[in-house]
Amino acid sequence: MKTLRIIIIPAVLFLLPGYGQAGWFWQNPKPTGNILNEVYFIDNNIGFTVGYFGTLLKTTDGGANWASQNSGTTNALESVNFTSDDQTGYTVGQNGTILKTTDGGANWASQTSGRTNWLRSVNFPLDAQNGYAVGDSGTILKTTNGGANWTIQASGTTNDLFSVHFPADYQTGYGVGNSGTILKTTDGGATWSNQSSGTTNTLSSVCFPLDTQNGYAVGMMGTILKTTNGGANWTIQTLGTTNFFYVQFPVDAQVGYIAGDIGTILKTTNGGASWTSQGSGTTYWLSSIYFPVDAQTGYSVGAYGAILKTTDGGATWTKQTSGATNHLYSIHFSVDSQTGYAVGLMGTILKTTNGGTNWSSQNSGTTFTFYSVHFPVDAQTGYAVGYWGTILKTTDGGASWASQSSGTTRDIYSVYFPVDAQTGYAVGDVATILKTTNGGINWVRQNSGTTQNLYSVHFQVDGQTGYAVGWSGTITKTTNGGASWAIQTSGITWTLSSVHFPTDAQIGYIAGGNPFGPGSTILKTTNGGTNWASQSSGTTNYLSCVNFPVDAQTGYAVGSSGTLLKTTDGGVNWANQNSGTANPLYSIHFPVDAQTGYEVGYYGTILKTTDGGVWVEEESRQGEREKRGQGVTVFPNPFTSFSSVLGHERDRFALYDISGRRVGVYQGDRIGEGLRAGVYFVRAESGDGKPVRVVKVR
Repeated sequence: MKTLRIIIIPAVLFLLPGYGQAGWFWQNPKPTGNILNEVYFIDNNIGFTVGYFGTLLKTTDGGANWASQNSGTTNALESVNFTSDDQTGYTVGQNGTILKTTDGGANWASQTSGRTNWLRSVNFPLDAQNGYAVGDSGTILKTTNGGANWTIQASGTTNDLFSVHFPADYQTGYGVGNSGTILKTTDGGATWSNQSSGTTNTLSSVCFPLDTQNGYAVGMMGTILKTTNGGANWTIQTLGTTNFFYVQFPVDAQVGYIAGDIGTILKTTNGGASWTSQGSGTTYWLSSIYFPVDAQTGYSVGAYGAILKTTDGGATWTKQTSGATNHLYSIHFSVDSQTGYAVGLMGTILKTTNGGTNWSSQNSGTTFTFYSVHFPVDAQTGYAVGYWGTILKTTDGGASWASQSSGTTRDIYSVYFPVDAQTGYAVGDVATILKTTNGGINWVRQNSGTTQNLYSVHFQVDGQTGYAVGWSGTITKTTNGGASWAIQTSGITWTLSSVHFPTDAQIGYIAGGNPFGPGSTILKTTNGGTNWASQSSGTTNYLSCVNFPVDAQTGYAVGSSGTLLKTTDGGVNWANQNSGTANPLYSIHFPVDAQTGYEVGYYGTILKTTDGGVWVEEESRQGEREKRGQGVTVFPNPFTSFSSVLGHERDRFALYDISGRRVGVYQGDRIGEGLRAGVYFVRAESGDGKPVRVVKVR
């Protein structure tokens, strides 16, 4: 018998539609900030899009509104396809995931694929019974009974396959993938033959608009291929170095569209003889493009929740998403969970007065980045600090912000007013500690007792005893309101990014890690910092912020790669939880209690919980997820030439780009060698384990 237990999953269920507002859910941007991998419309009004962490959205009004649907999984979904009856659809993705709906997406049921590797594309050409799915390591699956059974087909290749298309029936079809792979079958997949593409570039999408003779394939490094004889010959047309991810010809073989990197949308009206660039209005990569009825009304989706629509054949594209997309570094609610502020890149200041249902942009008067915001006693008077010594103050709830003289050009990373709006502290680069006792009219530099950068400051109870932390394990403490600061021993040399004392000046926590490679740290003191003990965080990702809302027992920490941790026993145990996003998270704040909280991060990410992130799920499913969640340690990270998987130098690992497409397989001591600069994910070649984010800087 299956048992149920309470599982803390703070940011998983915010994108499991159908569970209401349980767990963590998106507030900005809307409808999601997760990467979207494919879009499919049944007609000009009803459409679906799928993406990372089980994201599954549906619209019934041509994209004016998108509603989350319950996918029942946190696996990435790569492809979605509906059959001719408009009620039956399929989506496939990570870990061999196949889901099916028979009621237009109201409910999705899991099907058994028999595979654990990624499935990248699904196609049901004529009806809801006969369909195909392709994926990593040359995987091709076929069903003839609506997915009740999926059988493996011999593809003849171990290359990853990213797209499959049967244009006219379920006998003749094509698949494309890594190393210029093009496969063709004329017998319903009983046999697949390799076609000569003339390129070794990865091919990501294939489309035959009307018949089995005239088709197109696109891929990396500006690759565009065309055939007019069923693939016997493919002609190459290369347009620059932009990566192309999707190609579609809506109604004939003349008018077609391509979506790709850096917001690229291309259009041809002459069968690919020439392609013209269209203005998409975004610089995010676009993973998919689809015109359901004609060549006029179409949709494109991509990175960080981007959804675009055109009604004039691509002459203009309009966003169907809402909300700011600049990186956010800090969030703070003053006296309740309704009125709050978030700050970030390029002078961004956002405000909500309804618990985050809506966020409005405020005029900061600057393009300098803000790193911290604090409203000490009410929602009217607050401070924001940031780049080049910037300090702003508002006394009217952000209607206007006035610049204050900080007396420094050093970046300021944290601001805190412990008791009232008059006496406050700010810390920053090169040991900067500033204090004001008159609401910021004057800021006076204090002797921090260190030469290191300081990233966080916190005072508890009386405004006299406070702590600041920073570079190289630096901890400094004052017991006299900053008149003097004394260095404490942290026992580590990693960066300390956040400090918090929840109820008194004795019990406190610090979070941080190694910003240049694997390494996470959480420190705790129970004696005012005389001793700091290291806690096991359960992650190797860098931690940016720690917050204990009401007591010293229940706390949260967030960090890189969407890391979200929770403890309910004072840090004896930290649960490494799936936040539902890979976007770096920089700040977490629970204004009143341990139930209602907010977190912010890259690309305008704002997530909210109203139940402390608690959810119930089947123990057997959680156990499977825990087994899959074991990751590896990559060092150095970021890297310039190549990196290594520590302890697995002789093993083989697959690298994926940020769209989820595999770009190669590397030995553990030469990860990323020969790749261009960018963000990638490392995973065991077998597909086991949790992907680890790596960055190649040049």
